[in-house]
Amino acid sequence: MRIYVTGVFVDDQDKALSFYTDVLGFVKKTEIPLGAARWLTVVSPEDPDGTELLLEPDGHPAVNPYKTALVRDGIPAASFAVDDVRAEYDRLRGLGVRFTQEPMAMGPVTTAVLDDTCGNLIQLMHTD
Repeated sequence: MRIYVTGVFVDDQDKALSFYTDVLGFVKKTEIPLGAARWLTVVSPEDPDGTELLLEPDGHPAVNPYKTALVRDGIPAASFAVDDVRAEYDRLRGLGVRFTQEPMAMGPVTTAVLDDTCGNLIQLMHTD
């Protein structure tokens, strides 16, 4: 068994696609129209057949209170592995990305948390 698709709820699929591809560096994998929304996934260019991230519309009534509570409490909706959190933090800050947590070492793990502009906090992490 392996994870095939996981998702984040986004307030605007076009804005999310732009942020996750143009800023974070993922590539679009799947786009299937589904009425007003799309089945829209991105993947790592380093693993194009790997786990897909679904950029899922947040239209369900339960989603916005959930997202709001997570952000209010500083809880990331997803965690992405990077080779070097500090370097990625510097690169993304240079692109105007807002971080809610600067790089922080916690034992063998270093993390940072960013705002994805679509209503989510996203954690970047690497292990030493």
